[in-house]
Amino acid sequence: MFVDIAKIHLKAGKGGDGAVSFHREKYVAAGGPDGGDGGRGGDIVFKADSNLSTLADFRYKRKYAALPGDNGGTSRCTGKSAQNLVISVPVGTVVKDAETGRIIADISDGESVVIAKGGNGGWGNQHFATSTRQIPRFAKSGEPGEELDVTLELKLLADVGLIGFPNVGKSTLVSVVSQAKPKIANYHFTTLTPVLGVVSMGEGSSFVMADIPGLIEGAGEGVGLGHEFLRHVERCRMLLHVLDISGSEGRDPIDDFHKINKELAVFSDELKDRPQIVVGNKCDLIEEDEIERIKTHFENKGYKFFPIMAAIAEGTKELVDYIAAELAKLPPIKKFEAEPKPVDFEPKNLRKFSIREANGVYYVEDCDWLMEVMNNVDPDDYESLQYFERVIRECGIIDALLKAGIGEGDTVNILDIEFDFVN
Repeated sequence: MFVDIAKIHLKAGKGGDGAVSFHREKYVAAGGPDGGDGGRGGDIVFKADSNLSTLADFRYKRKYAALPGDNGGTSRCTGKSAQNLVISVPVGTVVKDAETGRIIADISDGESVVIAKGGNGGWGNQHFATSTRQIPRFAKSGEPGEELDVTLELKLLADVGLIGFPNVGKSTLVSVVSQAKPKIANYHFTTLTPVLGVVSMGEGSSFVMADIPGLIEGAGEGVGLGHEFLRHVERCRMLLHVLDISGSEGRDPIDDFHKINKELAVFSDELKDRPQIVVGNKCDLIEEDEIERIKTHFENKGYKFFPIMAAIAEGTKELVDYIAAELAKLPPIKKFEAEPKPVDFEPKNLRKFSIREANGVYYVEDCDWLMEVMNNVDPDDYESLQYFERVIRECGIIDALLKAGIGEGDTVNILDIEFDFVN
């Protein structure tokens, strides 16, 4: 099954915790703190794999987590950093933030891209020693890794995209100008997945042609099969609009052309201005004067028109020669640029809190981020408590309590831990 869109959850590795340790050695008095730093958590890295052609693997595994860094050790030993988690995706995969739709990366070449960064390791107690605090009994926890939901969209990398109604001969055309072997039959929607074919123009020269499954009227709004694959047209440098000019199915080829172009414009403003070549297929089933009439119509509109008989490769040599010449004048295949995070972006729950007073007790709530700090506080150690006080003062909790009307000796409750307020 061809799968070209998937949603997965990513969680980079947490940084290792810093260590609380003191140097002990015979004949060495007051060795001092020597707790090492934690190691860095693993990043989540995406890399293109040319052996993959769909996102089917992500239907069965939707959660990916990198390993955490090791905790710091004694004797100033830094914990080992975790290995990165490398996720292979097909060439042409666009990674988007599932919540905002922001493009994070376009995996279209051999470069690896870090999508979620691992957390930094926490400091060991060696960093907290000062002239007045010589025995720090606390360390810093490792930072959490980035965590987010992402949407993966596969947008095929092709120079030329074949568009048109079902059963007009697109698959036949790809099969005779390249080595691709799509399924060919005389019924609608024979092609259910995009087919790529490499058209060789001689040594060292070729281009990629994509047979996009048949579009129908209303595809831009999600009607039929074509809307599932319109995203694959976005990268194409040129569009080859294939028409059944014989009208063998009772449709007017000129009307077909305008209907499909309308659907392209509905899907994307860029597509309506993409260079197009019009191909009139099945011209063996129509009179010469009718072919000339249709050709004149499109040339008067500024389009290059090629009458062909794809089934016997009649006229295809001239067509591919013209395509190759035109591609040489066009810019390379489109790559989607990563979009920066909004300026006001903040990680969730970073230094946020609320104050609530009930029965003389002041509750500091919505501050889960503070749990990591409190886990490293030794309530029996005066210097550790001083460190905790400095943290809550710097993040504005003390000022917020005073604004709420707290007085000397009133009770404060932070994460179910209570103490008397002293300013």
